[in-house]
Amino acid sequence: MNNGGRKKMEFVTLNNGLKMPMEGFGVYQVTNLLECEEAVYNAILAGYRLIDTASVYRNEEAVGNAIRRAIEEKIVTREELFITTKLWVQDYENVQEAIESSLKKLGIDYLDLYLFHHSMGDYIGAYRVMEQNYKEGKLKAIGVCNCYPHVLTDICETVEIIPAINQIELHPFYQQPLALEVAEEYGVVCEAWGPFAEGGHGIFSHPVLTEIGNKYGKTAAQVALRWNVDRGVVIIPKSVHKERMEQNMDIWNFKLNEEDMQKIAELDTGKSEINNHFDPEYVKHIHTVKAHE
Repeated sequence: MNNGGRKKMEFVTLNNGLKMPMEGFGVYQVTNLLECEEAVYNAILAGYRLIDTASVYRNEEAVGNAIRRAIEEKIVTREELFITTKLWVQDYENVQEAIESSLKKLGIDYLDLYLFHHSMGDYIGAYRVMEQNYKEGKLKAIGVCNCYPHVLTDICETVEIIPAINQIELHPFYQQPLALEVAEEYGVVCEAWGPFAEGGHGIFSHPVLTEIGNKYGKTAAQVALRWNVDRGVVIIPKSVHKERMEQNMDIWNFKLNEEDMQKIAELDTGKSEINNHFDPEYVKHIHTVKAHE
């Protein structure tokens, strides 16, 4: 039902007790650094408190500039922000240096969440260094990205500190029910990258999502976001346009019913059309990508 008016952001409590906003602002592929800084600053103005970047995006400094600006202007305090960045495969042998580099670029002395980006290379070895930094308080929570259910299971059965987050591709056309099931079993929260399927499947005007949205006075995009939230999934939509940022945030005053959820369940294709981690060529490609020279 639509309760009308703007409602406040909801939070999820991670497995270590840390509270995390259920919606954040992602900066993947925002490569123009001035545009990135402005977008993050505007996102904070619009009410976003979770900011998600990565060393491989090469925009941590721009994110840091926006954070500093917002804090200096007393729009927000550091404690109100939830800053996430990620360790790239290239740095799995140099985790400590990578953490220090990210903190320096972001201009902060701790990270709210630090994730390894792919389960490739020596990711268990990398995670062990992350665990040590978690114990020292530099990382308030640690987690993983792009881990399929069998990989997440193996990690949880191997490591000392269970990941707080598994950030994976999740949207109405790739729903990954088993990933959510396994995550729940271990107390891991799933976070959706690409919640709009990177614009695929005509998501912004999809008839099923549009029809559901019409009932609540919401857009297809807002329905797609709310659908993930209603499954307990954290979302990080990306937009550099202020109006779209605000629309993406305006999802807290309605909830999908069971009939809506069932209709959306039928849209699942069961596969990704963005990345294929089972393709040897894709794995080789990831190993060639550099977060820095």
